[in-house]
Amino acid sequence: MGKKTPNPIDAHVGGRVRMRRLMMGLSQEKLADALDLTFQQIQKYEKGVNRIGSSRMVQIAEVLNAPPSFFFEGAGDRNGKPVTVIDDPLSTLGTTNDGIDLARAFNAIKDTKARKHLVGIAEGLAD
Repeated sequence: MGKKTPNPIDAHVGGRVRMRRLMMGLSQEKLADALDLTFQQIQKYEKGVNRIGSSRMVQIAEVLNAPPSFFFEGAGDRNGKPVTVIDDPLSTLGTTNDGIDLARAFNAIKDTKARKHLVGIAEGLAD
């Protein structure tokens, strides 16, 4: 029997849960404890392997201090076709530990000239 492929919307919602959890600085274990679940269940939610029910979504939203709609932003229709642009750089930045670390560090820089200089360096590296 083959490996089950996650529904694209479940995978998107799970990715947004992961992004928000990382933004809040929570481990999977801490989120699981707050929801009275195992960290393995959080892993399955974040990968989209297990679908998140509506009441559980509300609990997750409360723990992660975000409205439930946050987790659906950028999701596609029921067939997974994008309704909005998913390749939005702000959305993808928050899906990795490096992206979240970069955003935190950037926001901590108070000197606007230094921030602009850093943007210039990043743009140069991207070319």
